[in-house]
Amino acid sequence: MLAIQIKDVKTFMSKLLSGNTFDSFLLEEAQIHTFNTFTIDGHQNREFYTKEELEDAELFSYEYSEWKNMKSICFQLIKGKKVPTFMKIILHQKPENSYTLLEESDALEFAKPLKAFVVTIRFDSNGLLLTTGTSFTTFVMDKTPDLLWDNAFRKFLVTEEIDFEEV
Repeated sequence: MLAIQIKDVKTFMSKLLSGNTFDSFLLEEAQIHTFNTFTIDGHQNREFYTKEELEDAELFSYEYSEWKNMKSICFQLIKGKKVPTFMKIILHQKPENSYTLLEESDALEFAKPLKAFVVTIRFDSNGLLLTTGTSFTTFVMDKTPDLLWDNAFRKFLVTEEIDFEEV
């Protein structure tokens, strides 16, 4: 697990909500506290769709909604003159990207028990904190996947020119 303090909140939020920096992630959950408290469950509600729509493999490739399709909704909830009093967004790396990371690191034995590589974005009066984590379908004692994800996410932030410090 890695805890990262974002130094330039405004730039980060712009990349998160209006850029394409995080478009390769899936939304598990979003909580936004403004004039009301809004909670978004990122699970796709398959009961909403027609039988024909459900057959669209691209639309239903994932358990969770893609961030690129949800970020505008989150942006609408926070835009204005006031910043939210609290915000938490939980994102998952897409499964195919997780698999590639494990494959490139010669760690495919973790592909089956790995549910997701996760990043939690938390904004409050103390600033903007990102926390990495791994989710497994079963208990795994080996910390190799955690270390791989931490290193990969650090590199991602550097590549995307997001200024941060580890805390």
